[in-house]
Amino acid sequence: MIFHEVRFPANLSFGSVGGPERRTDVVTLANGFEERNTPWAHSRRRYDAGLGMRSLDDIETLISFFEARRGQMHGFRWKDWSDYKSGRATAEVTFRDQVIAQGDGATVSFQLVKTYRSGAFSYARPITKPVEGSVRIGLAQDEMREAVDYEVDVTTGLITFVHPPSEEEQITAGFEFDVPVRFDTDRIQTSVASFQAGDVPNVPVVEVRV
Repeated sequence: MIFHEVRFPANLSFGSVGGPERRTDVVTLANGFEERNTPWAHSRRRYDAGLGMRSLDDIETLISFFEARRGQMHGFRWKDWSDYKSGRATAEVTFRDQVIAQGDGATVSFQLVKTYRSGAFSYARPITKPVEGSVRIGLAQDEMREAVDYEVDVTTGLITFVHPPSEEEQITAGFEFDVPVRFDTDRIQTSVASFQAGDVPNVPVVEVRV
């Protein structure tokens, strides 16, 4: 699959619905207890882009975007308005938002991650599609300078330092990010009469691994 580094129009994704999906295998034993396992290390997100359509111009934009991606063939970027920042949704991005790694004196490249916490438990989500110009990196509580101290690959989410961070030196990051997705259908059905009557098209979108 070829991935197109282009974002689905953010004004159209604003009205969509969706979120993370997990896969859990549940086996109920004879004594009534359960065994639960999951083959997925990471969640997968699904959305319905159709609910973001508000006008016939929006439908035209959707069809153009769909045709340019060849339906399910090519992936693209998606802004999840409910979860697109390294910190709180209402806060500004800062270089202290997330601890992404600790230096070892040799490694120069590190993956951006966002950690979700609830009580004593947490989940670290790899971020592979940061928004260009939004990434801020800190080292030992000091903000670094992009293109001077480090480089950002916005197609993979890898941060590469000019010099390896010292051993146990804390690496922090702040960023906005997109979700890599594709259309989960090869067909879009629209009707002008139905749309004007309030019936929006069903346009499923699903996250892809890149």
